[in-house]
Amino acid sequence: MIVVTLDVMLATRKMRSKELAERVGITEANLSLLKSGKVKGVRFETLDAICAALDCQPGDILEYRAKGRSR
Repeated sequence: MIVVTLDVMLATRKMRSKELAERVGITEANLSLLKSGKVKGVRFETLDAICAALDCQPGDILEYRAKGRSR
């Protein structure tokens, strides 16, 4: 399963969700859904904008975990 660790990167970069949403051009509600992992997918365009705004790689905000394995 893919786990979204966007909240960790936001904290590392000392950026609020509102600021990221503005920079990326998405609503805070959609960003919240993405952070909580309640979305089925994300557009590469959106992922690109998030990585540019946070100066990170996709792997910094998305993590693969085998099913049944928790942290």
